[in-house]
Amino acid sequence: MMYKHKLYKVIGLLVLCMVIYAPLNAQDTSDSPFSYGVKIGIGSSGLALDYLQPLGQARTTISIGGFAQYWFYNWLGVNLDLMYTQAGGANVNPRLFYFKGNPMLGIPELNKSLERTDLLMHRIEIPITANISIPNFEGNIKPILILGPSFGYTVKANAINSYKWDFEAAPNDLITVTQDDLKDKIQSLDVGGVFGFGVDFDAKQVSYTLGVTYRMSFTETNNYKYSLFPNYTFNTAQVFFAVKFGPGHKNPAPVVTAPPAMVVVVPEPEVKFSVYSPKNIPVDRRVRETFPIRNYVFFDLGSTEIPDRYVLITKGQVKNFSEDRLEVFTPKHLSGRSDRQMIAYYNVLNILGDRMGKDPSVVVRLTGSSMQGPEDGKAMAESVKRYLVDVFGIDASRINIEGRVNPSLPSEQPGGTKELDLLRESDRRVTISSESPAILMEYQTGLDVPLKPVEINAVQEAPVDSYVTFNVEGAKEAFSSWSLEVKDDKGTIQKFGPYTQEKLSLPGKSILGTRPEGEYKITMVGQTKSGKTVRKETSVHMVLWTPIESEEGMRYSVVFEFNQSEAIALYEKYLTDIVTPEIPKDGTVVIHGHTDIIGDEVTNMTLSLARANEVKGIIESALSKAGRSDVKLEVYGFGEDENLSPFKNKFPEERFYNRTVIIDIIPAK
Repeated sequence: MMYKHKLYKVIGLLVLCMVIYAPLNAQDTSDSPFSYGVKIGIGSSGLALDYLQPLGQARTTISIGGFAQYWFYNWLGVNLDLMYTQAGGANVNPRLFYFKGNPMLGIPELNKSLERTDLLMHRIEIPITANISIPNFEGNIKPILILGPSFGYTVKANAINSYKWDFEAAPNDLITVTQDDLKDKIQSLDVGGVFGFGVDFDAKQVSYTLGVTYRMSFTETNNYKYSLFPNYTFNTAQVFFAVKFGPGHKNPAPVVTAPPAMVVVVPEPEVKFSVYSPKNIPVDRRVRETFPIRNYVFFDLGSTEIPDRYVLITKGQVKNFSEDRLEVFTPKHLSGRSDRQMIAYYNVLNILGDRMGKDPSVVVRLTGSSMQGPEDGKAMAESVKRYLVDVFGIDASRINIEGRVNPSLPSEQPGGTKELDLLRESDRRVTISSESPAILMEYQTGLDVPLKPVEINAVQEAPVDSYVTFNVEGAKEAFSSWSLEVKDDKGTIQKFGPYTQEKLSLPGKSILGTRPEGEYKITMVGQTKSGKTVRKETSVHMVLWTPIESEEGMRYSVVFEFNQSEAIALYEKYLTDIVTPEIPKDGTVVIHGHTDIIGDEVTNMTLSLARANEVKGIIESALSKAGRSDVKLEVYGFGEDENLSPFKNKFPEERFYNRTVIIDIIPAK
């Protein structure tokens, strides 16, 4: 066996040279998806009957050769190997399994013996395999799946040990058979398949691959006159090590200018990443909210009856109805978000009936709008009138009704083609209008004016000042998208995104969860428009803080019609005379704009910020006229972000309430 030890030494020396010399001789990795390399493997092999039933003892297999590789994508490539293999196996006469057996098999009595040959085969093997990895896998260590056909050719097969057992003459004796006693015939060409796993270690100019494969080839041995099963498989299990020169993946081509040898690299746009976290993140806050009641009742398509999501009470319940106890009168269906506010809105008809009952001078007009025609719209208005008359006992002469095709401020605009179903759903409604200030929002009269707000006392979860703000300055120019990885001090990673905007706010509680505080490493992962990955890191400390019971915030809302920001002028006197005087000394005012999901995301983000800044301008002006400079103002535009929007977007009334600017007034700590 001296030749084996020599072969091991040669292979060991070759591996050492591969590892040392490879980085010195690596190819240029600029843009070629092609690579090549050398590979060695060691394992065991043997012949088997019925695919996996071994015939004799498996023998050591050693392979060495080269390969070429081409990657079509960063996750799919093809590999062509050319390997010299020295393999061993045992070829056993299958009569072993039937000696002194069933005469029905037709085995002559004189052939009750076992013959075995230990083979040493010299082979050329050519596997053609697909290399499959994880799409867009990041990192220098990449797992791969190896799968494909394999072709083999046995150049030579020597019998190195041959034995014969004669169970008739001497059952317990072993007879050595000479080479001349054997007629070794092994089929030269075989076809099979390869399956395995590997790991690529990318070291830029040169890569290393370590893996394991299993190869099964279908061959044929027929050494004996009375062999019953001439078809066999040749099975090989190997661990392999490969050194690859070249990138093995496609890279974007550099920008080249004359002379051709000079490469001009276009720099990526600069991106600045920062994180702002409040020193103390409020878990929740008691809030006294002044909530406007939208003066619309929305109807389902094909029906002129008031939808059952609105709260409809009986005549006997009227005496117990009060705006201060709206939680007693709840709708059948709630969206699950901002339930208290939606309970207030879904009582709009009861609030109207109660106010008209208390002030006999109030007169209203109900205008039904329907694309099915004015008569359909009038029927919708008649349903509302009938409810007010029959349940609240309002004199019918105080309620005027009319029908039309479009409302006075339609959501669907002439020439519009996008999201028409949602827009038309919003326009199928009854509008409540009046000239009586007693039932309307302060300082406003006329059509499409919200009803006077109701006051709601509630616990506000995840207030805006609990948001952690992530600034990715330059993201719009540099990135196609970016995401966040938030890792705590225990190694747990949370992922958020992808995003496209340059500023993102997340509730601090969504990161901390139930932890009272923690250290976090924030990683921004950006995908550039040229296909590169940019990572920027920073650290932040977060602490949850529960406000004391006596602290109470205040909240006001300004609602808008579809796609309007200039309508804020209608609220100037309300913001100046009602909201601003409520801001305490050294208080903080957080102003955040929102939109519904209709329209372009970027446009909605711009619109929400424009609305919020208009509110800020009016409040700043009012504070300045009052000689005050002690108030801190914060402005945010969240667009249509459904994670931060005050309401869902299932029903038109929710979308209307999402077209808003919310003003949170926070006392000094």
